[in-house]
Amino acid sequence: MSTDAAPGSAVEWLDHVNEHDEVIGQVTRDDAWAQRLTVRGVNAFVVNGGGELWIPRRTAHKRMFPGCLDMSVGGHVDRGEDYLTAFRRETREELNLDLDTVAWREIAAFSPYKTGLSIFMRVYEIRSDAAPTFNPDDFTEAWWLTPQALLRRIEAGDPAKGDLAEIVRRCYGDLLT
Repeated sequence: MSTDAAPGSAVEWLDHVNEHDEVIGQVTRDDAWAQRLTVRGVNAFVVNGGGELWIPRRTAHKRMFPGCLDMSVGGHVDRGEDYLTAFRRETREELNLDLDTVAWREIAAFSPYKTGLSIFMRVYEIRSDAAPTFNPDDFTEAWWLTPQALLRRIEAGDPAKGDLAEIVRRCYGDLLT
């Protein structure tokens, strides 16, 4: 299910987790955000052989962060789902990619209690020199950008999804020097 379901569409249920990333209940996506409850998510970057990140812009109709720069893949882990299953689903939904056909790896696991990021998350990297055929309901355009170029765009005022700059710094900080 899309992480930005239209108003009036099906309710998206997520696992509510404690500070140890253990499930303690279920919550709707809207309630999780409204009440700042801890949930899980996945993010990924498509990275080419030159070390550039494929960075899309979200569509203007998204409820959260409309028109903002985004990770290559991102979404919540649905109720009863694990991180890897969510990553596979989101990659298929947003980029029309089957993870069995591309090289990928997990590059980070973050806790909001230790990082200040918004949710528990796993971050993955997909290696490809080809720009993905993205879902036009999720993204409007995209660029291949070095981590430095992306951060410069954000610092210059290009709107970006909340955790994007911090995740890039944490995952690709060694490329920023």
